[in-house]
Amino acid sequence: MRRREFITLVGGAAAAWPRGVWGQQRALPVIGFLHADAPESRTHQVDAFRKGLGETGHAEGRNVAIEFRWARDNPKRFEEMAAELVRLKVAIIVTPVGTSSAVAAKAATSTIPIVFSIGTDAVKAGLVASYNRPGGNVTGIGSMISELGDKRLELLLELRPAARRVGLLVNPNNPAVAETATRAVQAAASPLGVAIEVVKATNSQEIDAAFATLAEKRVDGLIVSPDPLVGGNRAQLATLAVRYALPAVFPFRDFAAAGGLMSYGPDDTDRYRLVGVYTGRILKGEKPADMPVQQPTAFQLVVNMQTARALGLTVPATLLARADEVIE
Repeated sequence: MRRREFITLVGGAAAAWPRGVWGQQRALPVIGFLHADAPESRTHQVDAFRKGLGETGHAEGRNVAIEFRWARDNPKRFEEMAAELVRLKVAIIVTPVGTSSAVAAKAATSTIPIVFSIGTDAVKAGLVASYNRPGGNVTGIGSMISELGDKRLELLLELRPAARRVGLLVNPNNPAVAETATRAVQAAASPLGVAIEVVKATNSQEIDAAFATLAEKRVDGLIVSPDPLVGGNRAQLATLAVRYALPAVFPFRDFAAAGGLMSYGPDDTDRYRLVGVYTGRILKGEKPADMPVQQPTAFQLVVNMQTARALGLTVPATLLARADEVIE
């Protein structure tokens, strides 16, 4: 057999090898992506994560692989899924939303790097030793979004200056966020003579019940605490708020895009991009222990005018002038 024929034969055989065999020959580092929600509700955030990876020279399928694990609003699955990613010997674990998933990942491994994005104090949650010098195998993006309840109350009162009773929806299964958000809102409400009615929900059925309770309490508006549960039920929350004629302020733009009246919080898309950048930097050799926990610098105020009209609200021109986006 001539040399040219031999090369052609080998090349053809390699092309016909099963994917698994070829993958074993060219193993890629694997990112374990552990998320609280469902994939269909996080498409553009995952795209933003991939964009951040790309900024560090990484592309899925080319020089890195991603193993996705979606809890679908069931935080009890975090421990099992984190353990599974550890067994797969992934190069890094990413938990881009929620404290519970980050805590589960840290409990599963002290050696595999972890990149989180959470809305509470990462030091109090036991994830890092300090923001400037995290230590250990964990770092990420800390938005402190649960502490923005005072700002959301301010926006709600700008829409309804006469409001004297406001609802606050929290998830008791995420106590770090729930307690922080409750403290922030109550501290801002007390000097203004506004009473806060805290309602709790851990699933979509309890969200329905929470709105019925708010109607009984005759609240004048609603603040929704940031949480993976509410993130996975954006459309339900927006629909119920209109049904019960409750002006509501939400934590992220996605809620306003889904029909919520107003949102205020960090730029969620950019937050995922930053998680992707940190992930790529660690894949290139940086150590989580030496990478400070970042804080977001971009915040968005979004107003949905369709919903405002449905609720019969007149949005002050001063508020519209401050909005980063107005959905018509």
